[in-house]
Amino acid sequence: MSATTAPTYTIDDLVDLDAYPLHEPESAGYRAAVDRARRQLADTGCALNKDFVRPDAVAVLAAEIEANKPDTHFSVQNMNPYFHTTMNPDFPLDHPVNTFIERSSGFIPGDSWAPGCANDVLFRAPEVARFLADCLSIPALYCYADPLAGLTSNILDPGQQFTWHFDTNDFAVTVLVQEADEGGLFEYVPDIRTADDEGFDRIAAVLADRGEGVVTLDLRPGDLQIFKGRYSLHRVTRVSQHSLPRHAAIFAYTEHDNVIGRVERTQQLFGRVLPEHIAAEESRVRGDALLD
Repeated sequence: MSATTAPTYTIDDLVDLDAYPLHEPESAGYRAAVDRARRQLADTGCALNKDFVRPDAVAVLAAEIEANKPDTHFSVQNMNPYFHTTMNPDFPLDHPVNTFIERSSGFIPGDSWAPGCANDVLFRAPEVARFLADCLSIPALYCYADPLAGLTSNILDPGQQFTWHFDTNDFAVTVLVQEADEGGLFEYVPDIRTADDEGFDRIAAVLADRGEGVVTLDLRPGDLQIFKGRYSLHRVTRVSQHSLPRHAAIFAYTEHDNVIGRVERTQQLFGRVLPEHIAAEESRVRGDALLD
């Protein structure tokens, strides 16, 4: 583990409170930021909060990711959009369920971060959780209790990509910390499926590079992204072999307290599971019937 004692930061140190007055939730500036994010989420399923993190704080986040990077679990798999890696004989060979594309990337697990480090403070700040909940028009958010997948960093080194997939959570929150010189672009197709319709034909078209509606997001370091990835197919394109790595901080929240991730997905992304994951799997109740 790379975690060591770290200085404690405040939200003032990390967030541009002039543009995003998280400390003044009754202010006009706060309401304007929330309304802007709500409009984007309604229109495209993605809210881009430009320059949310202060430039000097981005440098601190980047340094912490570099320090913890030796803990990264890298893996290469050929997977379908549902994170499955084996053929399903119930579907045709050219079906999305049986279309497998390389995923090559890494994740720094949640137990690598020192309490009080900048990434941890930003993730756990009540002001940030309240802002995100307001943007999503939900009563409250809780930090994901998963010991590996709550606070993470996604690492794409030169030559790596995170192929087309869906998230298991209804939404994801990320901060781009270091962008690639070439490649490493976030692309998505808003609302390509619903809880009642898998949208297989539309997904097949995207996987074959002939789909419509693919959006490329203009992400820069310090931008905070709120993304509804349960229903929107998305990927990060391959980082060039001659590029800087792409580093993103991932902050996972849930609408209910004490939520733990699924065993299969945890094993794929982190290469291990903990007793908490096994216990949670035994009592899990699914929220929908989607493939995943």
